[in-house]
Amino acid sequence: MEVTGFLTAIIIGLVIGALGRLVVPGKQNIPIWLTLVIGVVAAILGTLVAGLFGVDDTAGIDWIELLLQVLFAAAGVYIAAGAYGRRRH
Repeated sequence: MEVTGFLTAIIIGLVIGALGRLVVPGKQNIPIWLTLVIGVVAAILGTLVAGLFGVDDTAGIDWIELLLQVLFAAAGVYIAAGAYGRRRH
């Protein structure tokens, strides 16, 4: 992954985190900064997994890579909401 790819993953990760939070049903009592961190990590993981499957660089929009990123973000938000919610009570 090049530097520009890493920076792009961070920027896209901010959006991916928000999308992941929207996908998870119910109210998530986690701070916005945690959602953004989850999104960045999910974007990087989704890109790496898409690379393993060979679908990280396709013509047009990389829909499979985007789907993987959102799924990773949704899973991260779900896990964080459960852990963060238990810790605060």
